[in-house]
Amino acid sequence: MYKVYLKPGKEESLKRFHPWVFSGAIARFDGEPEEGNVVEIFTAKKEFIAKGHFQIGSIAVRVLSFNENEAIDEAFWKNKLQIAYNMRRAIGVAGNPTNNTYRLVHGEGDNLPGLVIDIYDRTAVMQAHSAGMHMDRMQIAQALSEMMGDAIDNIYYKSETTLPYKADLGAENGFIKGGSSNNIATEYGLKFHIDWLKGQKTGFFVDQRENRSLLEKYAHGRSVLNMFCYTGGFSVYAMRGDAKLVHSVDSSAKAIDLTNKNIELNFPGDKRHEAYAEDAFKYLDRMGDQYDLIILDPPAFAKHRDALRNALQGYRKLNVKAFEKIKPGGILFTFSCSQAVSKENFRTAVFTAAAMAGRSVRILHQLTQPADHPVNIYHPEGEYLKGLVLYVE
Repeated sequence: MYKVYLKPGKEESLKRFHPWVFSGAIARFDGEPEEGNVVEIFTAKKEFIAKGHFQIGSIAVRVLSFNENEAIDEAFWKNKLQIAYNMRRAIGVAGNPTNNTYRLVHGEGDNLPGLVIDIYDRTAVMQAHSAGMHMDRMQIAQALSEMMGDAIDNIYYKSETTLPYKADLGAENGFIKGGSSNNIATEYGLKFHIDWLKGQKTGFFVDQRENRSLLEKYAHGRSVLNMFCYTGGFSVYAMRGDAKLVHSVDSSAKAIDLTNKNIELNFPGDKRHEAYAEDAFKYLDRMGDQYDLIILDPPAFAKHRDALRNALQGYRKLNVKAFEKIKPGGILFTFSCSQAVSKENFRTAVFTAAAMAGRSVRILHQLTQPADHPVNIYHPEGEYLKGLVLYVE
């Protein structure tokens, strides 16, 4: 196995079990590892400290194990997947008769950096974010199939857009196991079409499940606007919460089509819902003050720290418009899914927007990702989703 030797003192973060080794911490290699190879990491004093997937780039190694004697083989993958599944059963999202939609593996949060697996009924959608996970995909799929048994029939691999393009790995999306076209899954008793073939992420935003459920409790009798609706998740929950009307807006006509299909799947013929394919800012500019429950769940405004300033300006601009238009006594659900934006940065942007709009605002809830998207205590960077539920006088 190839060996990586660190510069003096650069092992401190690994001693705190942080799962990344940055390229600047590496002094030299023993051999010439290729992207995706498992390498052993040693201190400057030649003491073993960890092993993981090597990759060219800022994050040079993603740690899989701190145990020198632990082999990275099929038994390793099966054990890690079993641990992840046991946790999902313990928190009640796996094995729940009203819910067959959940995240089974959440990268660093499950000590499997670079790997995401979402379960949609009898289909697992697997996504690699590192060359190593891509190289090991067949072994992982085999371990997943054995661990889940007859609970899943299909494994779909969806990594064309998530792998580092410079690695030139030639990834193609497709079924590793099965091939079912049945793409309807259930989330807390509601049904959704999951577009794992061409949709964003693995086909659905699993991470908003608990926040959608919370919104349902506030929807009764309210006029709801769901901005950046994508598949209409918040809209469907608002409908079940007995909203007076629900309007869904997204710039993508395909997203609007999927939203309408999900509404029809759960509330056939219900006239309370309308959907619009339109730019969010243009819609907010032209709309009146008819809404007293607004959801702002935009795509990541900042993919990296270099874009942070522009992202915060975007959040301020978006929230100002919502504060200006929402009815007195209205409730605003506002989110950021940008990992580069801290909770403090996001709150400051939203608070500034409230002040600019001249509205009196109270915090009802501070939201984050659900428990099946766990944050490794040694990897705080994994806390990416943040949200606020605000009462606007």
